[in-house]
Amino acid sequence: MLDTIKKIETPEGVELPLTCAGFYVRSIAWLLDALIQWVLLFLLGIALPSLGDFGMGLFLIAVFIINWFYPVLFEVYMHGQTPGKKVMKIQVLLMDGTLINWGASMLRNLLRTVDFLPSFYILGFISMLFSKDFRRLGDLAADTIVVYKRSQQHLARIPQAEPVAPPLALTAREQQSIVSYAERLSQFSPERAEELALLATPLVKDLEQQSSHAASDRIVSIANYLVGRR
Repeated sequence: MLDTIKKIETPEGVELPLTCAGFYVRSIAWLLDALIQWVLLFLLGIALPSLGDFGMGLFLIAVFIINWFYPVLFEVYMHGQTPGKKVMKIQVLLMDGTLINWGASMLRNLLRTVDFLPSFYILGFISMLFSKDFRRLGDLAADTIVVYKRSQQHLARIPQAEPVAPPLALTAREQQSIVSYAERLSQFSPERAEELALLATPLVKDLEQQSSHAASDRIVSIANYLVGRR
C-alpha cells in the first residue's frame, strides 16, 4: 500500500500534514533495530557468562531490558526514533502530532506481543492493512502514529531572526510547539500571531510592548535558536 498524508488539526485551527509510514519502510526499520539488539545480546552473551552465575544473571536482566525497553527509551529520548527509524527517517508521534510520551511508548511496545501473533507479526500486519494510517494494534491502543520525520526543508519555513536562547529550560514538547508556531507563522494574521505568542507567558513576560508584535518576534527568535541557527 502507498504511504498517505494524514492531516492533523492543531489547537490553532491549522492543518498540519503528516506523511504516514507504510509497511515496507517500517519493516526495514524494525529489522535494523532487531539486528542491533541481536548484536548487543550476542556480545553480552560472550562476555557475561565468564563471570559465572552472577554473569548469567546479568545477562538475563540485559535480555529483558534490551527486549522490552530498547524501543521505549529511544522513542522517548530521541523524539520518537529508534536507530532503525532514524535510518529510515520515520518517527512515532501521538495522534495529535506531538511527541510520544512514556505511557504511550510503553503501551505500544508491550502490545508488540499481541501484534506478533500467531507468528511473525501477522496480526499487526493485518491491522496495518485495514488501517488507513497503517497503524498496528499497539498504535491503535496507544493512540500513536508512525510518520516520516519532517525534513530540513521545514526549516526554510521559519523566518530568519537573531537566535535567542530560551530564558528557562523547555521540555521536548514545548520546544516542538515553539518550532511549529514559527513554521506556521505565515498562516496567522499579525494579531492572531501576537495573541498566540503571548500565551507563552514565561518566555515573553519581560518584554516591553515596543511594537505590536514583540512577543511574536521573541518566539520566532527562540525557534531559530532551537533549530540550531546560531
